[in-house]
Amino acid sequence: MLISIICAAVTGRMEELSNSVLSGASEAVSLIISTIGMMCLWTGLMKIADKGGITSFLSKLFSPILKFLFPEYPINSPASKAICMNITANLLGLGNAATPFGITAMKEMQKLNNNSHTANNSMVMFVVINTASLQVIPAFLAILRQKYGSIAPFDILPSMWITAIISLTVGIIAAKIFERMCDKY
Repeated sequence: MLISIICAAVTGRMEELSNSVLSGASEAVSLIISTIGMMCLWTGLMKIADKGGITSFLSKLFSPILKFLFPEYPINSPASKAICMNITANLLGLGNAATPFGITAMKEMQKLNNNSHTANNSMVMFVVINTASLQVIPAFLAILRQKYGSIAPFDILPSMWITAIISLTVGIIAAKIFERMCDKY
């Protein structure tokens, strides 16, 4: 920001900089207002799903995968349920709605962590999965693309899926390799 101000002052473009700052702030507020409704809706639906027992059902459905990725936590544990809700929200492309579930999952995993100053293998795996963030339906991205004039906001799905699957696979393999290497030492 400082460099922008200095360059604008040196080149005599302070008025253009001021206009850009004001219009950018206005667009940011508009974007937040247009997306907050979607975020509230999905966060509410995810809370209803949790209260309605869908979380438990999904935990059981995903239990073979969860056991492999997070072997330290029983399937019915609060940590597994929060992990499942986070992954489900990410699959729906609701990164902002997934964040509270991710924080809850990390808190629940930390409660069962033997070493409170170091992340355990499951916590690291959870971060890897969240970073790769496979999204079957990228709802937030589609809303952004539509807002900014895309005629077909979902036309990027195949490339997103391929990229996400590759990055998720590489991340899981790397995490498992490092897990085994660290367990040996």
